[in-house]
Amino acid sequence: MQERSKNSLPGIPLLVLAAAVLLGALYLFLAPGQMRQMGGLVPLITAGVLLLVVVKGLYTVEPNQAVVLELFGKYVGTVKQTGLRWNNIFFGQRKISLRVRNFESGVLKVNDLEGSPIEIAAVIVWEVVDASEAVYNVDDYEDFVHVQSESALRSMATSYPYDSTDEGQLSLRGHAAEISEHLQAELAERLADAGVRVREARISHLAYAPEIAQAMLQRQQANAVIAARTRIVAGAVGMVEMALADLQKSGVVQLNEEHKAQMVSNLLVVLCSDRGAQPMVQAGGSIKAQG
Repeated sequence: MQERSKNSLPGIPLLVLAAAVLLGALYLFLAPGQMRQMGGLVPLITAGVLLLVVVKGLYTVEPNQAVVLELFGKYVGTVKQTGLRWNNIFFGQRKISLRVRNFESGVLKVNDLEGSPIEIAAVIVWEVVDASEAVYNVDDYEDFVHVQSESALRSMATSYPYDSTDEGQLSLRGHAAEISEHLQAELAERLADAGVRVREARISHLAYAPEIAQAMLQRQQANAVIAARTRIVAGAVGMVEMALADLQKSGVVQLNEEHKAQMVSNLLVVLCSDRGAQPMVQAGGSIKAQG
């Protein structure tokens, strides 16, 4: 189905012309004497029929609205000219709104990529761009948009984990822009046949299901602690390597392997400990620090 533009006639001039013809015929019918003989009932009936035809073919088109015309089941064209318009009285008319619309899906309970039950909802902003496809390709384009939106949201939610500690992996919670683009692209593919364009799709609600919310919170906290400890240890190792290299380069202190191992141990304790270091005096030729 391909939309075709259909011309229409302005309705107000036609209506004024038909009314003027009817008034003229009525004058001829009611006028006395020879003027009435020139007229009669036939012009009055003709004018009445003309006015009826004009009124029957009139329809209004609002801004951001389209009227799909059909003749005995065959698609004729689409009128987008605004105002009072007129077309063949045998044309069927179906008005379609081209305004931008939006809705929020219901909260859906699905499993994410890792199998964890989550709750998710989305806001969809859409508009009809092809009125003929919206009328003829689907039974109810508004219901079609709602059903396909929920289906696309479910499909998208199962493709990503709720949260991820890997920097290279997308997650529902940590990559809102990328997730919205994925959802919008999937909706555009599903709704293309209905003459609908998705202008925006974004997540409006995202949470773990109540039955696992507490356990997932503890898991997130544990992951955060592990990630923080990993960075602390990596930084401490780098600092120890740098300290040993600087000492060896400057020649301030000559350390044998045993003293190096002891120094590494003490520095790691100081750098990785949650508490402040407690220095100790030199004993046995080595420098110690207690965490």
